[in-house]
Amino acid sequence: MSNQSESVTQSPADVVRGLYDALSKGDVPGVLAKLDPEVIVDEPNQLPYGGVHRGREVFVQSILGTMMGYANVAITDAEVFEGPTGVIGTLTGTLTAHTTGEDFPLTMVEILQVENGTVRKIDVYTKNPHELAAFYARAEAGAPADDDSLQSPA
Repeated sequence: MSNQSESVTQSPADVVRGLYDALSKGDVPGVLAKLDPEVIVDEPNQLPYGGVHRGREVFVQSILGTMMGYANVAITDAEVFEGPTGVIGTLTGTLTAHTTGEDFPLTMVEILQVENGTVRKIDVYTKNPHELAAFYARAEAGAPADDDSLQSPA
């Protein structure tokens, strides 16, 4: 496989692959290099870092900082698909709570817009935002999950 394409302008899919590679390695400078300075990231509102965030420093502090403050993040797979209207990325991995050791399987789908070699916008969709929010609540409280934790109180 040749690296000649990297010396030419990267495709939007290659930019996203680079972002995901940096994320999987915990390479914050590498993540920042792939994000537009005014990147817009829209996360599910249920999450402790949910909502619309503007700017790459805000992304690192508000989203990555919060995620990593609660749990170790291990990305186990990332796929990137490029189409005429943008790039779709899928990320799977595991969150491991610092306080309880609980593992939580993470599945995300992202719709990304790439302009001028950087990611300009990311719309994030998680497979199970309510369960993910409950994981973060347990991690914050230091309370391990049990079989009844996902059921309604009696």
